[in-house]
Amino acid sequence: MDRFSWSNGLLEINETLVIQQRGVRLYDGDDKAKLDVGVALLSTHRLIWRDVKNHECCIAMPLSQILLFEELAAGLGKSAKIVIHLQETTVNKEPGPYQNSKYSFIKLSFKEHGQIEFHRRLTEEMTQKRWENTPVSQPISAGTSSQAGRTRAVGIVGIERKIEEKRKETDKNICEAFEDLSKLMVKAKEMVELSRSIANKIKDKQGDISEDETIRFKSYLLSMGIANPVTRDTYGTGTHYHMQLAKQLGDMLQAPLEERGGMMALTEVYCLVNRARGMELLSPEDLVNACKMFESLKLPLRLRVFDSGVMVVQLQSHSEEEMIASALDNVTDKGSLTAEEFAKLLGLSVLLSKERLLLAEKVGHLCRDDSVEGLRFYPNLFSTA
Repeated sequence: MDRFSWSNGLLEINETLVIQQRGVRLYDGDDKAKLDVGVALLSTHRLIWRDVKNHECCIAMPLSQILLFEELAAGLGKSAKIVIHLQETTVNKEPGPYQNSKYSFIKLSFKEHGQIEFHRRLTEEMTQKRWENTPVSQPISAGTSSQAGRTRAVGIVGIERKIEEKRKETDKNICEAFEDLSKLMVKAKEMVELSRSIANKIKDKQGDISEDETIRFKSYLLSMGIANPVTRDTYGTGTHYHMQLAKQLGDMLQAPLEERGGMMALTEVYCLVNRARGMELLSPEDLVNACKMFESLKLPLRLRVFDSGVMVVQLQSHSEEEMIASALDNVTDKGSLTAEEFAKLLGLSVLLSKERLLLAEKVGHLCRDDSVEGLRFYPNLFSTA
């Protein structure tokens, strides 16, 4: 233990932290050191130990002082240890917790495990001897307090310099990222303007452009998003904005709803609409308010809220009787179905499939079995008896 000297715990220039492990107690030979359990840190140049409760209590020893080391396995009531055999202490040694020791070895006792990885890393460092290739400073002789102060200052200055360089590099990366984002937004606006001009040309020259060309143009616009999205900048706020938004949603959602059996969850609608709008994103509140106006504007869509609170957008032509009959037919054919199984059969989301089954149960066509295996629906034999 007399090879250790007091340290501030900071890494010097060219020194790199390799591994650290909590719950390590030091032994001076076979005797417990007069120090509490702390953190052992292995760097490319030193073995450092720091008290967990008192961070000012920190000691360090150069790796060049190590002759050899071995690992001791844990026993009954004993922690695993690493035994480190040391060279003879130097005459001009800096002060530390021990001025003299009768032992030429120390032990690291690992109370929280981690000794295997620590031993492996220590083996690597002792093999590579990186402290010889990149020395941190000249050896410090005892009694030259001014020299010691200068060397420690160099270490602190080096750390501060590294922190400043890292901060400048981070600032540079952030600036470059925002520049790229700004360029992306400019390009996105250009694409929206292009799609808007194409849409206007299609409206102005219906007679000059063939139907096939119109379809092709519209497919291009669909791939880029909504050609001319309704925004607050163009239609203001409040009711007028929501009315125009509802009309645009009525045109946009009709085809996707027909493909999905006439009904979509509001969350799916939200994702679909915002994907098509590009940079002009809708808030959930604006989407709900616009959907509430479908029926008052006599649009072919309507907003529906199930008893469970699930909100969906469905076509006005969507028949509830057909939906219930479909659920009953599928459950009867299979004998019983869960919402997940019904969703696979129809190609719908589990959420909507469950609502269809619950609706058929509500009118008395189905009954449920709610067990540890989950919710399963069966035909209601009492209603058909």
